[in-house]
Amino acid sequence: MLTIIKIAFLNIWRTPLRSSVVIFSIALGIWAGLFVIAFCYGINHQRTSETINSSISHLQIHNPKFKKDYNNKFNLKEHNKIVKFVNEIKQIKSFCKRTLSLGMISSTINSNGVKIIGIEPSKEILVTSISKKVIEGDFFEKMKKNSILIGDALAKKLNVKLKSKVVVTFQNSNNEIISGAFRICGIFKTQYTKYDEQNIFLLSEDFQRISNDNSFHEIAILLTDINELNNIENKLKTNFNECLIENWKNIAPELAYADEVMETWLFLIMVIIMLALIFGIINTMLMAVFERRRELGMLMAIGMNKFKIFTLILYETFILSLIGGPFGMILAYMTIYLTSKNGINLSIFKNGLESVGLSSTIYPKIDTNYYIYITLLVLVFTLFSSIFPSKKALKLKPTEAIKTI
Repeated sequence: MLTIIKIAFLNIWRTPLRSSVVIFSIALGIWAGLFVIAFCYGINHQRTSETINSSISHLQIHNPKFKKDYNNKFNLKEHNKIVKFVNEIKQIKSFCKRTLSLGMISSTINSNGVKIIGIEPSKEILVTSISKKVIEGDFFEKMKKNSILIGDALAKKLNVKLKSKVVVTFQNSNNEIISGAFRICGIFKTQYTKYDEQNIFLLSEDFQRISNDNSFHEIAILLTDINELNNIENKLKTNFNECLIENWKNIAPELAYADEVMETWLFLIMVIIMLALIFGIINTMLMAVFERRRELGMLMAIGMNKFKIFTLILYETFILSLIGGPFGMILAYMTIYLTSKNGINLSIFKNGLESVGLSSTIYPKIDTNYYIYITLLVLVFTLFSSIFPSKKALKLKPTEAIKTI
């Protein structure tokens, strides 16, 4: 067995240029596959993380009827009881209460439909990253009466700036249309332009004063570990079954669906790359077999059985993969490591990326398990690619092969 392996190793270096091309192709294919997986996974991970951290959090609690039409009368009647219970759960990192409504914001130039979010800044800053997205002004630091925080995209649409006055109109719990004048204390900018255009923040106390209603409509919860999501969700549902309790996958199903679709697509991408490698390996090994017909015929003539001929070609193919595979893995690991630290700048596509909630800088990310999966894929596909050339070698007739020039 060792003799056949030694012969196989020597055989592949009889034509070093061709063998080097095959090894380079295998390494390049593995590198490309892993990097594409890391790039796509990084995009999806960034989008999900950004959405969770900037707006939806891990869990949200509402009145079951509230989210149907955002009617303010459907509030959280037991919000104090919920807050007390949540405070006792160690796996919960932080939480905040919000008042919500759909309404209209107007300037002297334009108006726009928005989601009005009343917040307690000291609590909100612990749950979402919106305070870190402020590009002008501040995040309610001075706590002035009737202050408002709006998105950069909305500010441009309304043609307003810091300290400009705007009017917010919405419907209270008694179905009365009410309005309030607010002064812009800050302008924020996330990586999702639509979010910036459709959401405004004001103080809960201002919202409650204008609407004459001290209720809250939402409690947002951020966990210390996302793996505890199902456990905490079940605890809350058990104790507050009259409330609507949703995790981030229910709140933004498109994000959860994107994760599932991404796994399928990444697997298909890798299979396509491996198929391309198969044809390259088959072509190379077939050429090697046909060029060595005389040699293989002589080996058969002096007594080497067909099984050993078969394993000889098999080992030659495996050795090529075993040399190219690690090079591809190392190259992929180094590339992914460097780009995950520094990011890939795609600012040329900034506007397009922000319109779908993506940052212009992408940080590739990959699960370590993918390196194992790719290794197994390479071995399996290499095995299949070596079978056809090996069978061709077995069909050679010693007498005819020896006569080959």
